[in-house]
Amino acid sequence: MSRAHRRPAAAERPPRRSVLAGFLSLLGELLITLGLVLGLFVAYSLWWTNVLADRQASARGDEVRRQWQTPAPSKNGEPGALDTQDGVGFLHVPAMENGEVLVKRGTDPDVLDDGVAGYYTQPVKSALPGDGEGNFALAAHRDGHGAKFHDIDKLDNGDAIVFETKDTWYVYKVFAQLRQTSKYDVDVISPVPKESGRTAPGRYITLTTCTPVYTSKYRYVVWGELVRTEKADAKRTPPAELR
Repeated sequence: MSRAHRRPAAAERPPRRSVLAGFLSLLGELLITLGLVLGLFVAYSLWWTNVLADRQASARGDEVRRQWQTPAPSKNGEPGALDTQDGVGFLHVPAMENGEVLVKRGTDPDVLDDGVAGYYTQPVKSALPGDGEGNFALAAHRDGHGAKFHDIDKLDNGDAIVFETKDTWYVYKVFAQLRQTSKYDVDVISPVPKESGRTAPGRYITLTTCTPVYTSKYRYVVWGELVRTEKADAKRTPPAELR
C-alpha cells in the first residue's frame, strides 16, 4: 500500500463528541435564550409599559384640561355633571417627584394601566374632595404602567398632597403611614380610617399601592388630612406647596 493511501493511526483520529457534552452544550444555549427572553420581558414590564402609560396619561390629561376650558353641557338649566370617565382632576405629590397624576374613577387594571391613579368605587366607595366629609381613597401602580406611586415610601408626616380640580386646589398634609398591610384590609380606605389613628369624621385622603417593590403581596398606605382649599385663578397659579 502506498503512503498516499495509508489509513491514519488510531491516535490521529478526532475524538468522538460525547452525548453528555452535546446535551450540556444544548442546555447552555437554551438557558442563554431563556435569559434573553426573560430580560426582554422585564424590560417590557418595567420600562416600556411606563413609556406607553405615560403617553396615554399625558394625552388624556391634555384632553381633561381642554374640557375645563369649555363649559360642560347643561340639562334643564343645571350645571353639567362631573365627567368621571376622562378624569376628575390631578394629584400632585412633591415628595414623590412624579409630576401631575391624572385621577379617574375606578381601580381596576384597565384603569390603572393607563398611567393614572384611580379612586375606589368598591369595596368601599370613595368620597370626593368636594364632599363635606369622607375619605378620598386612591390607588396607583408602584411598578410598570406609569408607576405613579413608585416612591410612596418617601412620604413622611407633614408632606403635602395637593389635588387640583377645575376650580379648586385641595391641600392635604400627611399624618400617618402604614408600610405593610394585607391587600384585603379594606378598613384603610373606610370613611374614617381608624388604623391611621383618626376616630372622627373628617376630610381625608388615602394613597394605596403594592409593596414590597416589584411585588403585589401587600399594600402600602399613606393618609393625609385636608388643611385648606384655594380657588383656582385664570392662570392656575398653584398653591405654595407646589411652587
